[in-house]
Amino acid sequence: MVREQFAIIETGDLRLADTNVTPDFVNHRAGHEPLAARRRGPEALKATAVWLRRAFGEPRFEIHHIEVSGDRATAWVTMRGTHAGPFVVHDSPDGAVTEVFPPTGRAFAARHVHWFRVVDGAIAEHDAVRDDLDLAKQLGWIPPRPAYIARMILARRRERSRAATARPDNSSPGR
Repeated sequence: MVREQFAIIETGDLRLADTNVTPDFVNHRAGHEPLAARRRGPEALKATAVWLRRAFGEPRFEIHHIEVSGDRATAWVTMRGTHAGPFVVHDSPDGAVTEVFPPTGRAFAARHVHWFRVVDGAIAEHDAVRDDLDLAKQLGWIPPRPAYIARMILARRRERSRAATARPDNSSPGR
């Protein structure tokens, strides 16, 4: 199940999410993801996969070790990929776009530890610790450079406009 959850993100085969997670699955790390990823169940996992694949193209997870104890599993992995699309941050409670890191084309390898709770043969909970500082350095997000900051501002405007256009009532979430 753990390997399959990583494969869903790697391959974009979203159908696998329907049986990989429980109907009330929760990802405790989805606080900066789109609102759909903060919900529960397979649709939340699908939204996370789409969000990550948009930013990182074809991410890969090198699994170093998986340990299972009772209904818990822990996975030590390295996520690899290329920053091929905008990495859109939704830190606002209403899901508004708060930051956008435009693609740099740079490759990365970031260490993660993921925890899972399994119920009735499916994943019910996910949590993780990632080395986001190292990721940001590898992708050139930090230290911030003036030209990249200008690109970030323009990308954020584009994403906010895109989000407003995608809303059926054409209302814009808070900023």
